[in-house]
Amino acid sequence: MTRIDCDTCVVRGLACHDCVVTVLLGPPPELVIGDDEMAALEVLADGGLVPPLRLVQPVDGPRVESA
Repeated sequence: MTRIDCDTCVVRGLACHDCVVTVLLGPPPELVIGDDEMAALEVLADGGLVPPLRLVQPVDGPRVESA
C-alpha cells in the first residue's frame, strides 16, 4: 500500500503539473493507493499514457554529533 500525502511531498509545487496524482485526481491532501493500483499506474506511465508519480518524501539527514 502506498500512502501519498501531497502536503509532505518535497517537490510539491515544483512537480505537481507532471504528477499522475494531480493529472488524474487533482491535488489531494492524502491518498492511499493499493499495490495493484500502483502497478497499473506504473504500466500506464511506462507506456507514456500518464505521467509518473513524482512523490518525493522527506528523509532524515545524517546525524552529526560533535566531539
